[in-house]
Amino acid sequence: RLVHLDLKGAAPRLQYLEQVLPLLRALGATGLLLEYEDTFPYTGPLELLQAPHAYSPAELQALLSQARAQGLDVVPLLPFPLQFVLKHREFAHLREVKALPNALNPHKEESVALVKAMIDQVMALHEDLQWFHIGCDEVYCLGEGEESKQWLQQQNNTPEKLCLSHIKAVATCLAWSYPMVTPIVWDDMLRGMSEETLAESGVPQLVQPMIWDYATDINVEGKVQLIEKYRRCGFSKVWFASAFKGATGVNQSLTLIGHHVRNQLEWLQVARRSPADVLEGIALTGWQRYDHFSVLCELLPVAIPSLAVCLQALKNGGYSEKIKENVENLLGMPNLEIDTFMSPSLGTFPGSNILTLVTQISFHLKSSVDELLERNRYVTGWFSPYHRKRKIIHPIVIHHFQPDAVRLFSKWTAVVQDLQAAMEQVFHRCAIEEWMEENVHPSLQKLQEVLDDLNE
Repeated sequence: RLVHLDLKGAAPRLQYLEQVLPLLRALGATGLLLEYEDTFPYTGPLELLQAPHAYSPAELQALLSQARAQGLDVVPLLPFPLQFVLKHREFAHLREVKALPNALNPHKEESVALVKAMIDQVMALHEDLQWFHIGCDEVYCLGEGEESKQWLQQQNNTPEKLCLSHIKAVATCLAWSYPMVTPIVWDDMLRGMSEETLAESGVPQLVQPMIWDYATDINVEGKVQLIEKYRRCGFSKVWFASAFKGATGVNQSLTLIGHHVRNQLEWLQVARRSPADVLEGIALTGWQRYDHFSVLCELLPVAIPSLAVCLQALKNGGYSEKIKENVENLLGMPNLEIDTFMSPSLGTFPGSNILTLVTQISFHLKSSVDELLERNRYVTGWFSPYHRKRKIIHPIVIHHFQPDAVRLFSKWTAVVQDLQAAMEQVFHRCAIEEWMEENVHPSLQKLQEVLDDLNE
C-alpha cells in the first residue's frame, strides 16, 4: 500500500513529512510513491530543473532514512513525459511538438541521454530500490512531431508501436544500469492496445503496469478482464492506483472522503476477483496538481483524514464503524464526516489546524462577502459600481453597511493570518502565496476595495 506524495505543488517541508510518516505507518501504509518532479536536487546541467524550494540532498537523505526507519518502501516516480523539463528553453529542442512541452521527441539520442541522466541522479540518492515508476501516461502529442510523422509513414509503423518503443527505451535505460529494479508504468496508454501488439513489443517483459481509476463506479468486470489480458501478453504483475485526494476537481480545496473510500472499496472488489499472485500492490494517489501547469488542489494536511480512512479500508478489506472509530482515535478527531465535508473541528494529527482554517474559509469567506456586496440593499441600491465610479453616496447610507464591512474584513483578516502562520510550518512561501491568491484574495480584495471607496 503505497502512499503517493505528489511534490509538484505545495511540497511539504521536511519537518512536516517526518511528523507524518509514523502516522502513515500506523494507518497501514507500507511504502511511499515519491513524485519529485522539480523538488529533486538535480545537479550539473540538470540543476536548472530545481524549483527554488527543492529539497537538498541532505534533506532527501533524511526523509529516505526516516522512511526506512518506519519500514516504508520508497518508490521514486519520474513523470515522463517531462512537462517540468520541456518547459525550459534549454530543453525545448527535445519537444516532440515544438510549441508544446507535453512529450519528449523519442527519435533524438539526446532525449534518451536526458532520461538516463535523470534516472542516474535519482538512483544515486536511493538505496535498495525494488521499483522505479517511470510514468509514461497521457503522452498525447506523441506521433505529432515531424520526425514521428515520417516514422509513421514507414510500413507497419503505428502510433501504438511508437508509444511502446518510447516506453521500452525509457525502461531499458533503467534495466541496463539497474537490473535489480523493476520499472512501473501508468497503464492508460496500454489499455486500448491489442494483445498481439503488446506481446510483440517486448514491453511486458520489462515493466509492471499500474492500472489507475479514481471513480466510485469502477467497471469491476472490465478491470478483471484487463488484468487477464495483461497477463496473457506477458506482464508478470500488475499494480492498482486509487486516489485519496486530487481527483474530484482541478481546483478543489476540500476533500470529500466518501468519494475516495468508495473508490478503495471498488478496487477491493477487483482484487478479490483477480488471481492471487498477479497483484503487486496499490498506490493511493494524492494529486497536488492535475498537471505541471494547473492550480493546486487539496493540500496534503486537508486530505489526511481521507487518506487515513482509505488506508484503513484497504488494510482491513472494507469499511465499518469500527474502522471509523479507529481513524478518529488515531487522528484525534471526535466526529469524522464521511459523506459531507468535514465540520471544522480540530484534530491532533500534524497539520490539523490547516484543515480547520481551510474548511472555514472554503465554506464561509466568499459567501459572507457576496452576501454583503451583492445582496445588501444599501450596497446594491446606493453604492453600486455606477455610484462608486462617480464617487457619489448619500452620507446617511454609509452608516447602514460600513460597520458590517469593517467587521467582516477584520474577522477574515484574522482567520487568514492564522492560516498563514499554520501554513508556514508546513509549506514554502510560493505554495502559500498561490493558495491565498486562488482561494482568499478574490473575496478579500473585493471587500477591501469597497472599504477604500467608502473611505475616499
